[in-house]
Amino acid sequence: MSDIFSRIEHSRTADEVVQQIESLILEGVLRAGDRLPGEREMAKQFDVSRPILRDALKALEARGLMVTRHGGGTHVADVIGQVFSKPVMELIVNHRKAAADYLEYRREMEGLAAEYAARRATSEDLALLDGIMARMEAAHTRADPTEEAEIDVEFHHAVGECAHNIILLHTLRSCYRLLSDGVFNNRLVVFTVSGTRDVLLEQHKAIHRAVVAGDPAGARKAAMDHITYLERAMAEAERSGDWQRISRLRLRQRTDSAETGRKP
Repeated sequence: MSDIFSRIEHSRTADEVVQQIESLILEGVLRAGDRLPGEREMAKQFDVSRPILRDALKALEARGLMVTRHGGGTHVADVIGQVFSKPVMELIVNHRKAAADYLEYRREMEGLAAEYAARRATSEDLALLDGIMARMEAAHTRADPTEEAEIDVEFHHAVGECAHNIILLHTLRSCYRLLSDGVFNNRLVVFTVSGTRDVLLEQHKAIHRAVVAGDPAGARKAAMDHITYLERAMAEAERSGDWQRISRLRLRQRTDSAETGRKP
């Protein structure tokens, strides 16, 4: 993070510093929990006095965008992505239709994000995606479904960033927040369905290829096909789980009945 801030060219006021940091938060460069450099280093990068920098950080903290931890420096506050309040998240957990609606919404938004990414991704964006795909393939080789699921979310985060649309970026972040907060606890179950891990990897590769190739229509289709497949895989996994649960109960009941029937 030592070189993300730019020299203030004109008035060198606290407002100029505030606006630059706000832009970095909106663009997803600064993310929740990121620690800012020390005061001396930041003042040097902005080319402002330390009193001006302090005023800017105080203003950001007053707006709830920064938090100062005693002995731990200044960090970006956890404000982006909190679209769903706790009561709403609890409602989503308790109503099964919400999971279907969630995937329906993601299909449209991720299709749009992939399309924009194919149009707008920079060479730096593509390098980031390349690195994520390499780690995803490595996790797949290790057969680590938990790591694969985590990188899965990271990949979709990155595609959203490559779209270079602030509203789309943070709308998608709010969706992925539901995953990271464990609202949909069954997200790992799809990796247990036979053959699913291989299919998911190939689908991520297809999205990646289309974005790298600058193919907006192909990227949109690949992203939407991916979510459609997830819908089917989750439904199958849920059915399989129910079938196994019912089979176990049926076996236990009949075994108990047989043993009871043999008693004198």
